[in-house]
Amino acid sequence: MGYKHLPDMTETELLQLQASVIDELKARGVVRTKNNPLGDYTEWLVAKALGLELATNSAAGYDATDADGVRYQIKGRRITPENQSRQLSAIRNLDKNDFDLLAAVVFDEKYSIIDAVIIPHELVGEYASYRKHVNAHVLHLRGAILEDSRVRDFRDRISI
Repeated sequence: MGYKHLPDMTETELLQLQASVIDELKARGVVRTKNNPLGDYTEWLVAKALGLELATNSAAGYDATDADGVRYQIKGRRITPENQSRQLSAIRNLDKNDFDLLAAVVFDEKYSIIDAVIIPHELVGEYASYRKHVNAHVLHLRGAILEDSRVRDFRDRISI
């Protein structure tokens, strides 16, 4: 990637530059993982694609709402050659019904979108597993859940 003035770069180009910087920092032993700023970027991208309003950081259990008040929890996962896991970050207090829909996006290591899906809360409960050591449910975005007819793909609504 050639140098550009940062304000002239697209969001994807900025994230690709960030990915290269993280790779170099990891090679130098400065950082141990390649994840970040994935959460914030995913929330921004999903809100933009679906016309959602992001909630304040203090909103418990959801990240955004639509015009009808439907609450979305938003999760992102970036897979790399070193870590192919599609496990989303911890879903806390699933039984409290703090969200109505889960919007999940899986990116490759250069932040290109592999999967972008919307999953109803009750379906999350069917596929997620409770893990006592993290006191939360975990969900892997692969296999049967991606083939479930109740899951909606929204990749075509994302423009990056």
